[in-house]
Amino acid sequence: MGPALITPMRRDGSLDLDGVAEHVRFCVDGGVHFLVPCGTTGESATMDAAEHLQVIERTIEAANGKVPVMAGAGSNNTKDACARARAAAGAGADAVLTVTPYYNRPSNEGLYRHYMAVADAAGVPVFVYNVPSRTGCNINAATLLRLAENHPLIAGVKEASGDLQQVMSILKDRPDDFVVLSGEDHLVFALMALGGDGGITVAGNEMPGPMSEMVEAALAGDWNRARELHYRLLPLLRANFLETNPVPVKTALELMGRGKAHFRSPLCEMSAENIEALRRVVEQTVADFGAGAANPERKTAAPAGR
Repeated sequence: MGPALITPMRRDGSLDLDGVAEHVRFCVDGGVHFLVPCGTTGESATMDAAEHLQVIERTIEAANGKVPVMAGAGSNNTKDACARARAAAGAGADAVLTVTPYYNRPSNEGLYRHYMAVADAAGVPVFVYNVPSRTGCNINAATLLRLAENHPLIAGVKEASGDLQQVMSILKDRPDDFVVLSGEDHLVFALMALGGDGGITVAGNEMPGPMSEMVEAALAGDWNRARELHYRLLPLLRANFLETNPVPVKTALELMGRGKAHFRSPLCEMSAENIEALRRVVEQTVADFGAGAANPERKTAAPAGR
């Protein structure tokens, strides 16, 4: 389980790099297995390349070698995606997560060529981020498997298509070392029941301990425990999408006393009605699990890498 990290910001929209470090330590103390800065939840679309690198560097520094860092490094311009991947790797990222090119809607052949170029440039493992609801294009199972077979650095996928048929096609025919992670919080349990490996989650920001334990239980084959945790967390997994991510998760963290919910335009604060709905869920979840950094019921150790 890796949290898709929020990017703490100040009221004026500037980066709060001390807040980045504090939040990273909170997640690491909670037992997450890796960290994912500069993704959708990190408001990467509103940060320039220099800011991306600042956040990645501070994340790596704060992680202090305790867990790997999979840095967001995507673009709809292949040349730019290659440059961002090289920069993230040069900063010390253990892997990069690169989104399918958005807006220009390439064909699957175009996607194949794009990812082959990024993997050549990165020099570290590359994870494909497939999120058609955001990008307007879907990398199909056949193309993803072709990439996995033809480039040693295409290491896995963050699958956020919501299409379990597609997920099953990937899982059925993937190479043994190809990692399949859910990109949708509410489907982590389902994807793992089908044979997947975990998830990159929004709720890992708020509840790193319980979310990590759920994944560990599933990896250990303790499906009753994993299912129990899934359903106890489900109200929060849903509430995090009452409005556009990452507005609810940042607001939830403020309700939990973990920083201020500042955003970059065009994102803005939640409606009063949705804040109250979110508040009820946050209070219920905190009452159930505690503050989230560690689950007092947790007994298992973090799993070894796949």
